[in-house]
Amino acid sequence: MSNPYVTPELFAFLRELKLNNDRDWFALNKKRYEKHIKEPLLDLIADFSPLLADISPHFRAIPKASGGSLFRIYRDVRFSTNKDPYKTHAAIQFRHASAKDVHAPGYYLHLEPGNVFVGLGIWHPENPVLNQIRSAILSDESHWQEVRDAAAEAGLELQGDSLKRPPAGIEADHDFIEDLKRKDFIAIAQFEQDAALRPDLLPLLASTWKAGSPLMQFVSKAMNVPF
Repeated sequence: MSNPYVTPELFAFLRELKLNNDRDWFALNKKRYEKHIKEPLLDLIADFSPLLADISPHFRAIPKASGGSLFRIYRDVRFSTNKDPYKTHAAIQFRHASAKDVHAPGYYLHLEPGNVFVGLGIWHPENPVLNQIRSAILSDESHWQEVRDAAAEAGLELQGDSLKRPPAGIEADHDFIEDLKRKDFIAIAQFEQDAALRPDLLPLLASTWKAGSPLMQFVSKAMNVPF
């Protein structure tokens, strides 16, 4: 038994899109995209709203195809050597109410054939925000250790890009140097593809993201935004 949001047809479409990543094929199959990806995921966003509010009232579930919680299927190829016009995954991000773009605290769902995961935290923040988070770690290292432990216990792994060298003013032998070098403060839980088809997908997402609340609270407090 599946759920009405993520079905085998979603993954089938994305597999075929990867093999036929061109505008002519997409135009012929656009109704499939709308039926099996766009419309069901907009429903997921709308239906998840009360569960998201239970995690935190300061994050938004916006069921809009443009400017909302659903990522567009179209790639921005202006500055990329890869000119494929379409993404071969589907994704949702529930962003903080103060967010202006994807570089903000948020909860993320990634759906791709053979690669399903949920994430939370902040991806590629600007340097002033990175410095705020690093300062928060330095000012309360024991609390940061608790945050790391809570993420690990919840099956969430800290991932993302890092600096090659320590940030200015921080010693290379600091106990948390690998965290202080981070350029992303995100935690990821990798799922089997079939997990996305489970009838209890929404509670599964809610429980995973709720378990990651210590990291989101830490990042939000460092940024001086409410959680």
